[in-house]
Amino acid sequence: MGLHAIDEAKRCLNCRKPKCMEGCPISTPIPQMIQMFLGGQMTEAAEMVFENNPLSIICSLVCDHEKQCEGHCVKGIKGEPVHISSIENYISDTCFDRMRLEKKEWNGHRIGVVGAGPAGITIAIRMACRGYKVTIFEVREKIGGIMRYGIPEFRLPKSILDRYHEKLKELGILFRPNFALGGSIGVHDLLRDGYDAVFIGTGTWRPNRMHIPGETLGNVHYGINYLNNPDVYDLGERVAVIGAGNAAMDVARTAVRKGSRYVTVYSVTEIPAASPKEVEYAKIDGVEFEVLQTASEIRDDGLVICDVEWADDGQMTVLEETGRFVPADSIIISISQGPQDRIVNRDRELQVDERGLLKTDRRGETTMKGIFASGDVVTGAKTVVEAVKYSKMIADAMDEYVRNCAGD
Repeated sequence: MGLHAIDEAKRCLNCRKPKCMEGCPISTPIPQMIQMFLGGQMTEAAEMVFENNPLSIICSLVCDHEKQCEGHCVKGIKGEPVHISSIENYISDTCFDRMRLEKKEWNGHRIGVVGAGPAGITIAIRMACRGYKVTIFEVREKIGGIMRYGIPEFRLPKSILDRYHEKLKELGILFRPNFALGGSIGVHDLLRDGYDAVFIGTGTWRPNRMHIPGETLGNVHYGINYLNNPDVYDLGERVAVIGAGNAAMDVARTAVRKGSRYVTVYSVTEIPAASPKEVEYAKIDGVEFEVLQTASEIRDDGLVICDVEWADDGQMTVLEETGRFVPADSIIISISQGPQDRIVNRDRELQVDERGLLKTDRRGETTMKGIFASGDVVTGAKTVVEAVKYSKMIADAMDEYVRNCAGD
């Protein structure tokens, strides 16, 4: 990998107007990173990239690079783009453990972070480096959120997240696992105990339903639940996956790796919603695809599949008359997720939209004073890099809010 990263770095044209940076949602300083790497300043490059994106290692693995940095590389116009992801991964992964982050002295303020996913980890790191005491509250036993419990090991090794936990401890960040805010303790309790501001980044863990007959049968599972711990499921040989986004690709490829021999993805669109690379990998793994089709009913031994039709106004119609029975041992529904409602049910001042997503202003503050939010719980299911992008801005807003309230 080291030789490959060097070879790829040497292919970079160091453009005066780097299109690769324009394609990156978080504007990673890619040409500067590459030139520092080639100039023997790899540690400095890693620190610069981390300052811009605390989840740089993870994004180098799971971002949709073909649409973002690499998709905008000018070398890709007539040939192969520079493999920026490989260079970033080599730099970030090699230097991560030995990086010593600059942390200011305690400024007298305390921040609560609810949710240890990409948004929460980003906020925690940014605020700790500014001198805040930070406590992360997480409903599960380990950090990572969707990165640990929704992305398969073959795409994102869990050992990387364990290394991040060590980095959080280096910064003095406290971690309370198995803690569900919104049960016996609510946001008001945190404010009472001296937290000057609270960040909510609880993600979207409630699977969307299809609302079709048979959805509660024992051979039906939801994609987000399956990815949480696939080892506890016995899917059988024939698996039907309803949905064709990136999460559905993770479901299908995981099912193949766990022993299912015939895995078919059903997509309501002619081109699956997942990134072309993920679709290609799924096909290489042996996953079959059926497009412009969906399920209309689930039975004990399979499901009824119908064709779908799209009108010019974007409305989809399920053509019930085309229905046909397809045998399947298990059916996995993977059509995105929505937010849980524990916190908002307890703290009624937090307002949500029609999808149950937290309402925030342009600075990320919710309808409850001093409570901020970003990530999937605000935007719906998005990418890791988008969660980082908005969380960086909200860290600035939280810092300003606390200092204004305290008169610093």
